[in-house]
Amino acid sequence: MNNVIVYSKNNCMQCRMTKRYLKEHNVQFEERNINQQPQYLDYLKQQGYQSVPVVMPANSDPIVGFRPDSLKGLVG
Repeated sequence: MNNVIVYSKNNCMQCRMTKRYLKEHNVQFEERNINQQPQYLDYLKQQGYQSVPVVMPANSDPIVGFRPDSLKGLVG
């Protein structure tokens, strides 16, 4: 599956684990780091999110936090 966006921040263990899981399962994603690109923090707040990681697949509901059970659905 393409068009997966991962919102993350520096020094976030759940973010690291989520990105590692996606990489290990060959799921391509675009990372948007809220420390390096603060405009994405405002976007997440407007959407009602209060924590990262937030994984936004193009064709399904967002996944908040490190949720291997939910991430499994993104694996080809």
